[in-house]
Amino acid sequence: MKHTAKQTTLRTLEDLHKALARKRPVTIQALKEEKDERGRKTGNLVETLRTLEIYDLTTTANGNILIHGMDRETGEDRNFRLDRLLAYTVHRSTYTIERPAPEADAERPDFADEADFIAWEIARTDAEYWTEYLIKQTTQQALAA
Repeated sequence: MKHTAKQTTLRTLEDLHKALARKRPVTIQALKEEKDERGRKTGNLVETLRTLEIYDLTTTANGNILIHGMDRETGEDRNFRLDRLLAYTVHRSTYTIERPAPEADAERPDFADEADFIAWEIARTDAEYWTEYLIKQTTQQALAA
């Protein structure tokens, strides 16, 4: 297994993106939030070992990178944060689980290459930041007046 502490986040992301592009399953060792008997998150992190068939990599509004994949053990959709990944192995076999139909996301267009996708993410993130910034500034000005 490759330990993420011994390499950059960018290198880990590149390896996972290659696995996605080549449709190679990935076994990951990651931290996940523990749940109580009612299914509520407790805030405690526990280690888990899963084999995923990655179908998407996204970013959250907070800037966290999410790994979306189908769990080979349960056949369910799973999400893991990249910063909670401890180690991973990319396998030579191919995908075997049917992934869910992609959500109709009118906001996310198809991209010709990775550079277009990265430019779109940066522009989207900047737009969200500036929108929040302008709302705060407008609110502060209205309160001062």
